[in-house]
Amino acid sequence: MTSRREAVRQVLAGSTSFRSAQDIYAQMRAEGAKIGLTTVYRALQSLADAGQVDTLRTDDGESVYRACATGGHHHHLVCRGCGRTVEVAGPAVERWAESVGSEHGFTSITHTVEVFGTCPTCRAVASAG
Repeated sequence: MTSRREAVRQVLAGSTSFRSAQDIYAQMRAEGAKIGLTTVYRALQSLADAGQVDTLRTDDGESVYRACATGGHHHHLVCRGCGRTVEVAGPAVERWAESVGSEHGFTSITHTVEVFGTCPTCRAVASAG
């Protein structure tokens, strides 16, 4: 693993939430790293391809990244308010994706699923206000 890729991985390992490439880049530059934004994007793509980083698209279409908490295939439940993310299994989604692919003659089906909502903490804050 290249030292820059490892440095990006370390930033993600030290974070509990999903982060944008720009956030990661800004943190690394603030800490004195000599790295370009393009290099951060390349490192993130490489880490995602290796299964070391989770990637999801936010409601507004931005890609954000986080160090994988689990090794297996999973989906994300994401709070729109605070960004809290829970990794969830989705056996019904797996069956549905395979079924839809098969119906249309597709094989080697892959998919990503992110479910957005409001977590209990954000719902309580909204109700109290």
